Amino acid sequence: MLHARDARNVVAVVNAGSRRGAAAFDRTAELLGQAGYDSLEMVPVRSGNDLDASLAEAVAAGPDLLVVGGGDGTVSCAAGKVAGSATTLGVLPLGTANDFARTLEMPLEPEAAVAALLAGSVVDVDLGRVNGRPYLNVASLGLSVEVTEQLTPGLKRRLGPVAYPVATLKAYRRHEPFRARLEFPDHDHEPMDLDDLLQVGVGNGRHFGGGNTVAPNASVDDHTLDVLAIEKGRMHEHMSIARFLRSGRLVEHEKVHHVTTRRVRVTTEPELSVNLDGEIAARTPATFEVEANAVRVVVPHGSRAARLDEPTP
Repeated sequence: MLHARDARNVVAVVNAGSRRGAAAFDRTAELLGQAGYDSLEMVPVRSGNDLDASLAEAVAAGPDLLVVGGGDGTVSCAAGKVAGSATTLGVLPLGTANDFARTLEMPLEPEAAVAALLAGSVVDVDLGRVNGRPYLNVASLGLSVEVTEQLTPGLKRRLGPVAYPVATLKAYRRHEPFRARLEFPDHDHEPMDLDDLLQVGVGNGRHFGGGNTVAPNASVDDHTLDVLAIEKGRMHEHMSIARFLRSGRLVEHEKVHHVTTRRVRVTTEPELSVNLDGEIAARTPATFEVEANAVRVVVPHGSRAARLDEPTP
């Protein structure tokens, strides 16, 4: 399948638990229904507890196109289920950060996203895994986990994307530095022993944290992971790092260790939880690896995402 319009059988799984999700569900059903697909099944998910089972059932049906409406955690879960299959993933951004949609250059307004999806092309992108669990954007440990714990549903509802810097400031004040050993099973780098760390992040995609950039050259189809270990340092040093978050130039900062690899094993002292695209779903010691060209996904016409696997004109 080269374009979303080539699909014949479509299933759409949409997080309809919120007011925005419920409205998006109805409008998505209307727009997809006008696309002339042979079959269309709309699946509303009103509780996070039902998400995994709903996605598993949808993928088991073997649709040509699986449209998923939700945040990055929902999309990553779906990507893990379609990885390696003939089913193409379509993304309807309904989360707070929507970083995978940003990576794909998908419009963030739901109706415009459906229109872009229907006119879009299919490319292959990489999938990250942590101890086998899938993620698309960034998996990280340290401060990011504490930020996730501060990002309550109420805070995200009240502040939207502004909730991220607010939660980050709260978490920073409480953060305890940690030690980490980074080992590279493919022997492309020497092991790294690092002390007094703020965070270790392993990026598969290009964006994280509501539009921040992993690294200037990060791409979701370069078959590598960007590993960033950030030292604790002082407040003024982190303020200088923060200035480079949007551009990805934080990798040039003297307090940031940056390497690219296909696999890295991280051991920490103490053991720490790992955040996968906003979901705390693993613990150290953890092996991070990239599964190249694992997921077929729709990108808008003209998207620069997956630049190494250019959309068909």
